[in-house]
Amino acid sequence: MHKYRRLALVALAAWEFVFVASSRAGEDPIAQFEQQVRPVLEKHCFECHGPDKQKGGLRLDLKQSMLAGGDSGEPAIVPGSGAESQLVKFITSSDPDEKMPPKGDRLPPEQIAALTHWIDLGAHWPGVATGSGAVATQALPADGLVITDRDRAFWSFQPPRRSQPVLTGDASWVRQPMDRFVLARLREKGLEPSPEASRAVFIRRVTFDLTGLPPTPEEVDAFLNDASPGAVERLVERLLGSPAFGEHMASLWLPLARFGEDQALQVGNDTKLFYPNAWQYRAWVIDAFNRDLPYDRFLELQLAADCLPGTPPTDLAALGFLGLGPKYYNRGRLDVMADEWEDRVDTVTRTMLGLTVACARCHDHKFDPISTRDYYALAGIFASTRMVNKTADGRVEKEADQEKVDPGTLHIVEDGAVQDLNVFIRGNVDRKGPLVERRFLEVLQPAPAPTFKNGSGRRELSEAIANPQNPLPARVFVNRVWGAMFGRSLVSTPSNFGHSGAPPTNQPLLDDLAARFMNGGWSMKALLREIALSAAYRQSAEANARGVAVDPANELLWRMNRRRLTAEQWRDSVLAVCGDLTTTLGGRSADADDPANGKRTVYAHISRLKLNDMLIQFDYPDANVHAEKRSVTTTALQKLFVLNSSFMQRRASALAARLVGGAEDDEARIALAYRLLFARAPDGRERALALAYLHRGTSSEMSRWEQYAQVLLASNEMLYVD
Repeated sequence: MHKYRRLALVALAAWEFVFVASSRAGEDPIAQFEQQVRPVLEKHCFECHGPDKQKGGLRLDLKQSMLAGGDSGEPAIVPGSGAESQLVKFITSSDPDEKMPPKGDRLPPEQIAALTHWIDLGAHWPGVATGSGAVATQALPADGLVITDRDRAFWSFQPPRRSQPVLTGDASWVRQPMDRFVLARLREKGLEPSPEASRAVFIRRVTFDLTGLPPTPEEVDAFLNDASPGAVERLVERLLGSPAFGEHMASLWLPLARFGEDQALQVGNDTKLFYPNAWQYRAWVIDAFNRDLPYDRFLELQLAADCLPGTPPTDLAALGFLGLGPKYYNRGRLDVMADEWEDRVDTVTRTMLGLTVACARCHDHKFDPISTRDYYALAGIFASTRMVNKTADGRVEKEADQEKVDPGTLHIVEDGAVQDLNVFIRGNVDRKGPLVERRFLEVLQPAPAPTFKNGSGRRELSEAIANPQNPLPARVFVNRVWGAMFGRSLVSTPSNFGHSGAPPTNQPLLDDLAARFMNGGWSMKALLREIALSAAYRQSAEANARGVAVDPANELLWRMNRRRLTAEQWRDSVLAVCGDLTTTLGGRSADADDPANGKRTVYAHISRLKLNDMLIQFDYPDANVHAEKRSVTTTALQKLFVLNSSFMQRRASALAARLVGGAEDDEARIALAYRLLFARAPDGRERALALAYLHRGTSSEMSRWEQYAQVLLASNEMLYVD
């Protein structure tokens, strides 16, 4: 018994490590410091340990000084280990002689966690390096940041333009306009594209990429047997027209919008800040993709549906993009509301513009031409907005209890008391700077930037973002779609198109796609259609020595990338091949790991308080913040879930029953299994291994066919797509 308890403790410790590592993967250390660490240090530490006073010889406004420590000679921080850092020891101490801050209550748990997490990540401190290697804290300039023509000349702030690369040699490989750009770059490096993937590989790939589901054996057979012209085009058109298309695309959008149905903090049984009808925003997003709502309108409605003329009542649910944002307790306090405004600024600008504007909350952006004035100009829009629970007849419900809320209630926003905000010096709400009128970012428009006068300014903001003269939204969305289809974005920092983000691997390609996307009416399906029908997308995923030697990361796209399915795609494919998938659109949420839940994973309950265990294990992102991309982890716990969970055991039983009932003999059943799961036939070795396994006896409660089915469901081939 003790042995099993030790194993359980080891498993729990491993899981804690995996969870933390997964949640931190891809985290922006600059944003983490500026949003969560610097404000805490400035508010609670600099008065006694800043530039004007250093009690105990300790200065905490310079990283070098923190590393050197105070009079004791012991470093205040040990980068990489919050647990070993004196700073963490003091802020968590209950000893009155060493407790910090010395007066008042201990720091809130979330601030302690943020400081500890910052040190664990390496204590990154952005700023201006001095000759001694220290990084200094910068004061707010008296006149603020001045945006220049040179700032506006940065690549992502310039309008995307169409172009056509000149190709030398045979161009017969080209199927779509985008292929010319891919082929030109390959030939610059002395490379050629890979051969075309087999038809069986292609239908599995494109079906997953456009619907999030595997193809059925009948769909595979129909495609393989269709030798007539236009078979690929008809396949892609059928997939784009499937209701499953909108469900899959919503799975890509909702983590960007930090979709969640509750709050990260809950006091007792208090659920009044929860969102029991959050599913209505999800349903709107699914429908918007299925009806190919133009992307510019898609953005406008999520910011200002109630302010735009002619908006039908069915589109008001779009306001859930803002209305489902995090709410914090003690919302009447200015500093708490300032945190909520920051969430809105951060989510809107990173999702729609690919800019980290929230980094300018405490000071001018360290890398991009985004001033503190810019930040508070946008924050003022959200400060002039209130989050409401509104019924279909226009009534506002004060509470959103799971039990009491009207089924038709929407969690949305509307204009409140209109106000412009003062700059909060260093993010401190008690230190007021100049008043800033509500407006859009200066760098994205000619000076002087016009101010917003219509209510909160949400309508003007939506029009400024979706304006075809704005160079960012089309580029950002095209890049996200490219990443979803190819497994690697052209800009590898999809929510950071600024100076600290990665440059595009093929800017002419990105710009041409973005320009044609706008000129073509912002059609999301047209964009996906071109990519799916391109020669670049049809390539095999097999590597070759020449390509690996010249371009090991495949940035030039000389082959297709082999990709792991997302949590949603994998769970949905398991349900589909077992015959347990429920294809009914819409409806309320249910737990993803409930064995009786056969709905698609896009309908899973998404909690900010405690994300579902299955979703966590398979890298679904944290719903408290905008998630620019997915982490990809490989852990023993993932396989343990596949082998031991009641959800997977039920699926294995269902798949075994489907196989036994679907064919007359074991060989035919094995062939059916491979067609269902992998869209191919088994080879001779796979068939022989399966027969040998099935003909052995078993001492398990599961039948041999159930065990075989579970092995197939746990296979890597089930988890990946070529």
